[in-house]
Amino acid sequence: MSRVLVVEDEPAIAELIAVNLRHAGFEAALAADAAQARASVDAALPDLVVLDWMLPDQSGLELARHWRGAERTRALPIVMLTARGEEADKVRGLDAGADDYLTKPFSTKELLARIRAVLRRRAPEALDSAVEVGPLTINPATRQLLGRGREVRIGGTEFRLLHYFMTHPERVHSRAQLLDRVWGDHVFIEERTVDVHIKRLREALATVGCQTLIETVRGAGYRLTATAALPIG
Repeated sequence: MSRVLVVEDEPAIAELIAVNLRHAGFEAALAADAAQARASVDAALPDLVVLDWMLPDQSGLELARHWRGAERTRALPIVMLTARGEEADKVRGLDAGADDYLTKPFSTKELLARIRAVLRRRAPEALDSAVEVGPLTINPATRQLLGRGREVRIGGTEFRLLHYFMTHPERVHSRAQLLDRVWGDHVFIEERTVDVHIKRLREALATVGCQTLIETVRGAGYRLTATAALPIG
């Protein structure tokens, strides 16, 4: 389930968008201003942000530039909402880093269609291409994992689990989400199975001192972060 952060200071509009997102199968989170939006993104990267231009504490334009300027959020998909419909305003929004732009009043159906389109464009073009996060490089085509330039021997399930983490870095994934995305929702296994494979994954990464990249988020699940402190050696 893709998680969408709605940054909108008008409660009625925010709730309207959130309700329609949930009905369409998305997970929706709300932020009423730029400070709340930054805190939400800092805690866990969403899959996409619906961003209002006019916010009480900082413009959505400035917030988009901030996210585009930071390495962790550089690729964060952004759909901007605004009452400003002039062509020059649209150009400014896109130049600030928005992937798409919708003027108010808007159709929720059109908004959902644009969100889906942006997510499709942002999806990895080749699922078998090599992915690099911090000191780790994983290559599904050759089934090779490198940590700090050294090859790591790893089981098939742990390989798929790590590949999912590395293609969705910095985001918190619940055990149920991991079961769905890595094992498939047709497989009826207990959520504690995820813990067993996380343990095995950390043991494999420990051979190259990268086990701390997989973080346990208390009460929520797990995430892979490239900002974790690594052991020396």
